[in-house]
Amino acid sequence: MSCKKDKELLLFNPNNPSFNYSGRVFINSNAVSLIGSASSVVFKVKGNSVNLLLQSEFKPRNYVALVINGKYQKRYTITGDSINKINLKLPENENNTIEIYKATEAASGEVLFYGVEAFDIASVTNSNTYSIEFIGDSITCGALSDNSGIDCNQGEYIDQHNAYLAYGPRLSRLLNANFVLSSVSGIGMYRNWNDENIEQPIMPQVYDNLSLNEDDSKPYNINFQPDVVSICLGTNDMSQGDGVKERLPFNSEKYTSNYIEFVKTIYKRYPNTKIAILNSPMIQGEGNDTLVKCLNKVKSYFKINAEKDIEIFQFDKVYPNGCNYHPSVDEHKEMAEKLKPFFNKLLKNN
Repeated sequence: MSCKKDKELLLFNPNNPSFNYSGRVFINSNAVSLIGSASSVVFKVKGNSVNLLLQSEFKPRNYVALVINGKYQKRYTITGDSINKINLKLPENENNTIEIYKATEAASGEVLFYGVEAFDIASVTNSNTYSIEFIGDSITCGALSDNSGIDCNQGEYIDQHNAYLAYGPRLSRLLNANFVLSSVSGIGMYRNWNDENIEQPIMPQVYDNLSLNEDDSKPYNINFQPDVVSICLGTNDMSQGDGVKERLPFNSEKYTSNYIEFVKTIYKRYPNTKIAILNSPMIQGEGNDTLVKCLNKVKSYFKINAEKDIEIFQFDKVYPNGCNYHPSVDEHKEMAEKLKPFFNKLLKNN
């Protein structure tokens, strides 16, 4: 659907079939909400110019990562006071592929996509063979990884997010795979970073909701069937919190039982998927030993009781060089490269 904008450009509304959406998104008539980390819209532009129409909902600002013809450009700040018009001058190609990714997570508010102004657009053929869903916490979100615009400990929590450069999307590009991120900062399998599952929900309680919160009015029913589901949860379950709020000792039994029940829900949603469970790239020593023992118990349970082979990947070191001890964008790259042979084997044996 299009209508004349001026003498040169046409307005292409977000419900135009040439726009390909992926991830946790919500599509309505006048705008498409990019909700989850790295949720995206991809399309081709005919001509050397395009205006992107975006707006941040709720927050004073939000971020998107922009890719042109397969090359990452940068993060763009999207404000919430009005529709932002981002003008791009494109190479003199007949068709230029544009990819827009939400750099922040669901809790940071939605990025609204109102379409584009262009001479003409076309759809992009998806030739990827495989699909992966990445379930996790702030690490999987790419939180605190990118201080290229605002230094660590400056601005707000969202200001160092870059989901496009997180390990999951990077790994997917290495494997030519489609992906969805289902990740929430601070969340755990049986408790969260600074909450004993008293005031805040845990991943098993929000996973089935589109916005990964307690709002169940929009269920997560996207038509996505991953070949592999990757789960990386445990960093927050094992954390000491802020050191002020009361924190109980880590409960291995509760963590393991919740993990088993959560994996059951994944198999119920995706009966034919393979599941990979990861240790934490932020925990080492005795904490890592405890975490891996729990993961092995999960693996054994499904081997014995369901004849399901769950694979475990162990990071062999921590990646602390982003903000607040989180992996940096460069470390996410290294993590993806280390994960590649493990996931490549899983996918090819699917």
